[in-house]
Amino acid sequence: MKERKIFIVNQKNIINAGCFNFETALKTAEEAVCSYAKFRVLYPDKISQIFDEATQDRINCLPATLLDQKVCGMKWVSVFPSNKTAGLQNLSASILLSSTETGFPLCFMEGTLCSNLRTASVSALAAKYLAPKNPKTVGFVGAGQQARFHLAALVSLFPGIKTCYVSSRTHQSELDFINELKKVCPKVDFVDCKGEYEKAVRNADILVSAISGQAPIIKADWIKKGSLYLHVGGWEDEFAVVQKADKIVCDHWESVKHRTQTLSRAYKAGLLSDSEIYCDIDKLVSGEKPGRTARDEFIYFNAVGLSYVDIALANWIYKTCLEKNEGSFIPLQNDASVFSELEGGF
Repeated sequence: MKERKIFIVNQKNIINAGCFNFETALKTAEEAVCSYAKFRVLYPDKISQIFDEATQDRINCLPATLLDQKVCGMKWVSVFPSNKTAGLQNLSASILLSSTETGFPLCFMEGTLCSNLRTASVSALAAKYLAPKNPKTVGFVGAGQQARFHLAALVSLFPGIKTCYVSSRTHQSELDFINELKKVCPKVDFVDCKGEYEKAVRNADILVSAISGQAPIIKADWIKKGSLYLHVGGWEDEFAVVQKADKIVCDHWESVKHRTQTLSRAYKAGLLSDSEIYCDIDKLVSGEKPGRTARDEFIYFNAVGLSYVDIALANWIYKTCLEKNEGSFIPLQNDASVFSELEGGF
């Protein structure tokens, strides 16, 4: 009788295996986007269950299949902005991988770290094609986990970044961000903006908004000429910011337009049309569309999340942890009839 097992990976396993690596994560993300451009990815719509319309507390099911790697996966991710009031993290996720050859499950892993890696890696991938040449400054609206991951990813891609402006609702969260990130980005000078979002925006070659906002706080007049805006949040910029953009690029516009982010709200309000979207990120990676073509362009990149990149990263993490013995197998079932396992009847 053959026993079926599944490989279990926790966050410590992922870190111990050396998977907190933005250089490899960015390469893996780019390969996944290339596969999508070649129609070698199955990418169904996500299923979202929203429990509170006001806070947008929700759980999402995001499946995807990488045909060439013979792996199918699903990310089960909760996004609970209301958790902040209780001092809990906003996002938590788990990922299940299965073989497309046998259908059997391969790995179950903690997915929050992978999800954060994916979000920052896709933004960095966009920045590779859309950022101004040799960016020196990055500005953050929001100082949470996504802001931290984005700074690490951007500094990995652009080691010439000299200054990071951090703005948040509380000065303490800015200081917490700086105290944690200055250890891993020792060459970067940090500026705490003391809640002045304008200061972070005006000085940024690359601007990142990484909050779950539902009210516009970023003004179009603040946007620096020739900058790149990486929009990773909800609705935190006024529609005039969108209208100011020379190019609008999405990870997947058809998904973005049905959400509640700034672009989707502008679209539903009749202020943005399909024709005004320059392209999706796969067109840049495949070479079908050029990225930045002028120094003074203001480019707006909006990400809603590409589950097939999550699965690509999870598959890399799974194989790396397996190779380095970081994780554990647990039995699921064997080939014996369930009735042979019963003793004494039902």
